[in-house]
Amino acid sequence: MSDSSSVGIVTPQTAHFSEPLSLKSGAMLAEYDLVYETYGTLNADKSNAVLICHALSGTHHVAGRYSEDDKYPGWWDNMIGPGKPLDTNRFFVIGVNNLGGCHGSTGPRTINPATGKPWGSAFPVVTVDDWVVSQARLADHLGIHSFAAIIGGSLGGMQAMQWALVYPERIKNALVIAAAPNLTAQNMAFNEVARQAIITDPEFHAGDYYEHGVVPRRGLRIARMLGHITYLSDDAMGAKFGRKLKHDEVRYGFDVEFEMESYLRYQGDKFAETFDANTYLRMTRALDYFDPAAESGGDLSAVLGKATADFLVISFTSDWRFSPGRSREIVKALLDNELTVSYAELTAAHGHDAFLMPDPHYHAIVRAYLENIEFGKTQ
Repeated sequence: MSDSSSVGIVTPQTAHFSEPLSLKSGAMLAEYDLVYETYGTLNADKSNAVLICHALSGTHHVAGRYSEDDKYPGWWDNMIGPGKPLDTNRFFVIGVNNLGGCHGSTGPRTINPATGKPWGSAFPVVTVDDWVVSQARLADHLGIHSFAAIIGGSLGGMQAMQWALVYPERIKNALVIAAAPNLTAQNMAFNEVARQAIITDPEFHAGDYYEHGVVPRRGLRIARMLGHITYLSDDAMGAKFGRKLKHDEVRYGFDVEFEMESYLRYQGDKFAETFDANTYLRMTRALDYFDPAAESGGDLSAVLGKATADFLVISFTSDWRFSPGRSREIVKALLDNELTVSYAELTAAHGHDAFLMPDPHYHAIVRAYLENIEFGKTQ
């Protein structure tokens, strides 16, 4: 059945870049590919483009489906499409798989041209800074000088912030959703436990498991299970599972006893089948390293003074991973520089994952903000 609010059947595209990319770590990629998708139509003066930056496990597949039988639309399909909050009748929307990813862009499991083997452990650590530079090159490839908006949730919101700092002349609006100006020590601790689960898996082989024909599935499962717990709120988990037993009676053992355990194992298994462990390590490290205020001794206001874009910052009350207080830090720093910023702190029960949910109030705020964007307006 056709859906008039869907972008419909979509096809990924690949952009190849032969110009070397110097990374923040000091490493260099001699060449690389970025996989991306587009939705809507780019207008004559190319002023209606919107870039979507994905979170840790996200991809370029943001909206639509790959076939009529495809059960799973893009990860933000509820937000993007004709008549949706990000209306593809108005905007030309781009989703891109970041460097180091595992969904087509050059990353640890793609072939290293220098060796003819998967990059594996040799693939360098990438940062939010590196992603933004590579995304700017993709924009150049598409002939887009300035984005009407750059939007992201979580790690994607960090990328939107970085865009506003590095390329202020190329971004008119930044939508920073469920994000933070850097990670707290607790957040970094969760990431380290997840990485250690992968690294200590006997099948990891120091990151070169491809050559052994194996996957560090056990470590990846545990990493995903841990991460998933932090994405949900206690209330959401309680409402969905509570203390419900998987079976009719307690079996006094260590197999699945509760519905929550079954859910976590399912999520871990599914993730381990599709996501690359080396990519997971690099994505979590990119989260750890993101700290734009570090260059000014922790003064976020001093750094955000480089921005000229208008901002919409959104947080969710039950998000304890990236709490509303972290969003308010961003808002204060923007206001300290007399920048135009709108802030919404939404009551939501879903925890960090609330930014992915089709909450009517949330969607109404995004819709209202985007409807007020004027194309071609100079800053």
